[in-house]
Amino acid sequence: MAKRGSAKLFLPQRTAHAQYRSMMLDRKAVSEEGRAVHAPNHPQRPAGFTPDSRQAWVRLVLALVIGSIGAVGMWAVVVVIPVVQAEFVATRGAVSLAFTLMMFGFGLGGVIAGKITDRFGIVPAMAISIAFLGVANVLAGLSTQLWQFVAVYFLIGLGTSATFAPLMAEASHWFERYRGLAVTIVASGNYVAGAMWPPIVNWGVQTLGWRMTHIGIGIVCASTMTMLVMVLRARIGDDKVRNHANAPPPRVDLGLSTNTLTVLLSIASISCCVAMAMPQVHIVAYCGDLGYGVARGAEMLSLMMGCGIVSRIGSGYLADKIGGIPTLLIGSLAQAFALVFYLFFDSLSSLYLISAMFGLFQGGIVPSYAIIVREAMPASEAATRVGIVIFASVFGMSFGGWVSGLIFDATGSYAAAFANGVAWNAVNIAIVAMLLIRSRMNSVKAGPGFAT
Repeated sequence: MAKRGSAKLFLPQRTAHAQYRSMMLDRKAVSEEGRAVHAPNHPQRPAGFTPDSRQAWVRLVLALVIGSIGAVGMWAVVVVIPVVQAEFVATRGAVSLAFTLMMFGFGLGGVIAGKITDRFGIVPAMAISIAFLGVANVLAGLSTQLWQFVAVYFLIGLGTSATFAPLMAEASHWFERYRGLAVTIVASGNYVAGAMWPPIVNWGVQTLGWRMTHIGIGIVCASTMTMLVMVLRARIGDDKVRNHANAPPPRVDLGLSTNTLTVLLSIASISCCVAMAMPQVHIVAYCGDLGYGVARGAEMLSLMMGCGIVSRIGSGYLADKIGGIPTLLIGSLAQAFALVFYLFFDSLSSLYLISAMFGLFQGGIVPSYAIIVREAMPASEAATRVGIVIFASVFGMSFGGWVSGLIFDATGSYAAAFANGVAWNAVNIAIVAMLLIRSRMNSVKAGPGFAT
């Protein structure tokens, strides 16, 4: 009986505890529901990382250094064109195919690396590119025929690809307030390479020969980039693959589908880069033909790229203020202005001055496309779409470099090649001006609250 009484005595207590636990569960459910209702509408980010933070800037510096080293192949070929032409007894157009295939590989690799980045993160994409870059440069140094040298530069382009478009798209996720500036800083790695590598490659060619120079480039770049990517991987941590489920919508409304806008930006980028390729690809050979020597041409190329760094960073700051499309239009107009001067002046001092001016005017053009993609397209497709547009731009660069060599072979001078560049530049201006008009019209329809 005592046991029964004891059981009856404690039964209400157990019931009370059950009711209390039920209340606690209900409160927990209500709390979870409240958090779901008031969940923030911004993307979920790993703990400890904040956009525009010091950590973001550290990542950006690492990305800049990686891009500056990895872009060596784009400028090494420009310096060695006259030497390789002489050794293989080939035409200027035939040797320029190395640049053409390198840019084609660079563009195609950018699309592939962009897909890999969107799905697996930037680190695997960088690892694959480093492997291509190291092996291909060694093979370039071992090539015994011109077709081998040309074909290997396609692989060098693949190796360079992840250091540009995918890296720009990745960096755009690290920043919100300074996104335009961040994208152009990463893109400046290409121009840092253009300022840094031509004199080094020229010294290597004069001292060791172009073959040993390529082998040395492959070994040095692969080893240093591997170490830097490992540091970047440690900095990124758990943020290797990005979740775009809660990403904010595009800020710019052009009234165009994503595919249509991609096509228009691709045509515009082809047009501007055909024009851009003439001085960048042939300035070294041009100076040699004028009797100034290829060393002077390499110096002009470095000056052009150095001024391009200033232009790229400045255009990023400008894009954060006025938007990507107006920034692109300003750069395109300025590039056409500089190209015209090449038609009328060819003295040594004039070429130095015009090359510096050209670098200042055109440096921000290509990164502006990446900024426009981030402003007007879904974040989940950023790396892929940027890769497609950059592919179009490098197709324009490769075609422009090749056709300028053909024009030189046909006419014996570069005057017609410069005029060809101005004509292509006009096509770019027309497309970008149309996009700017559409963005202004749609922003007026949407009302003052719509960001442009």
